[in-house]
Amino acid sequence: MNDRLAPLYAQHLATLLERADRALARGGFDHLLIAAGQPGTKFLDDNHYPYAVNPPFKHWLPLTRAPGSWIAYTPGAKPKLVFLQPRDYWHVVPEAPAGYWVEHFDIVIARTAEEAIAQLPKGNAAVIAEACPPMDGLQANNPKAVLDYLHYYRAYKTPYELELMREASRIGTRAHRAAERAFRAGESELGIHQAYLAAAGQTDAELPYSSIVALNEHGAVLHYMDFTRTPSKPLRSLLIDAGASASGYASDITRTYAADGHAEFQALIDAMDAVQRRQAASVKAGVDYAQLHVQAHHQLAEVLLAHGLIRMNPESAVASGVTRAFFPHGLGHSIGLQVHDVAGFAKNDRGETIARPDGHPFLRMTRTLEPGMVVTIEPGLYFIDMLLDEVRQTPAAKDVDWARVDALKPYGGIRIEDDVVCTAGEPENLTRDAFAQLG
Repeated sequence: MNDRLAPLYAQHLATLLERADRALARGGFDHLLIAAGQPGTKFLDDNHYPYAVNPPFKHWLPLTRAPGSWIAYTPGAKPKLVFLQPRDYWHVVPEAPAGYWVEHFDIVIARTAEEAIAQLPKGNAAVIAEACPPMDGLQANNPKAVLDYLHYYRAYKTPYELELMREASRIGTRAHRAAERAFRAGESELGIHQAYLAAAGQTDAELPYSSIVALNEHGAVLHYMDFTRTPSKPLRSLLIDAGASASGYASDITRTYAADGHAEFQALIDAMDAVQRRQAASVKAGVDYAQLHVQAHHQLAEVLLAHGLIRMNPESAVASGVTRAFFPHGLGHSIGLQVHDVAGFAKNDRGETIARPDGHPFLRMTRTLEPGMVVTIEPGLYFIDMLLDEVRQTPAAKDVDWARVDALKPYGGIRIEDDVVCTAGEPENLTRDAFAQLG
């Protein structure tokens, strides 16, 4: 894979240098300094949280274990990596940089944080870093004009980034297959999660986000983070939302399964899968993502009607807010270096934003799709008591078949999620393609 990545990386870095030049000019700075970050310390404790490299740092190079390191760039000069490799026998010391990308940087090894800081250019710099006490006159300023520009264009993935996201999808789908097998075998939520980790070959800390492994009614908790230790009996359903990482890039995949013999819920999954496929096929240049979200509500209403959950027409179900009770989150979000990638609401590269549609407060993206953008498509259908109880207090309650709702509540909910690339033509579905490669 490295042979394939080398020329793509060179093009990627050239793109980042051009963006950095323009961002620095926009902000009136002479240098760009980007910190890899440090692991945080737990409150009233001397233990650290798991280290996660700062996203702007890993945008430049595929280093995800480089705490205390820095990238320094001055327009017209070769970018510099100040790599912190401390003398330390308490922890594993990061290995010296190597690989297809190192020739593009001047690399300096530092043994202490102070040595690393001393290697950075002095003067008028945009310093992108977490808040920290100033060291030797260096302090994070995270200038808005620079970040607005860089974040806006991060939505447009380079061919190098897309290749890494394909790899993240291949790892994630392989692990999802293992999780499904564990579910069919009757494992607990923890057992399913452990099967996922083993197949991905990644630890919890290496995954791009905490996995959701929800059996039966737990699927109605949108961010269910607990893991049962004993198998669920009876076994009805699994909703698993879990991703994988590749050189700092994320995949975000959700699948819902019905246990054997639960044909009615399987039919509802199949109907939602058809909705999701229609939405994923609509990820095309010029499409308003917010309107895709609203369209998904109308398509969900058709499913609710066809499966006897409501008796009203789809337009009334959307207008009355009934579909929001069954589908309370957004259709998806931008994805890349972060699972919920930056600038999902950006109107332009100067920090102006596009508001969410009225009545949809949890949508994470409102931009118009353009080639190079990667978004998730994840419509859902859930049986959440708190939200359904609100509908019961409205005039629309008479058009909901509550007996049918109650019969399906033990299954929790359905979410199906793919990562989809907007291109100049038909969309590229990273998730479906990766599952297809598995056979």
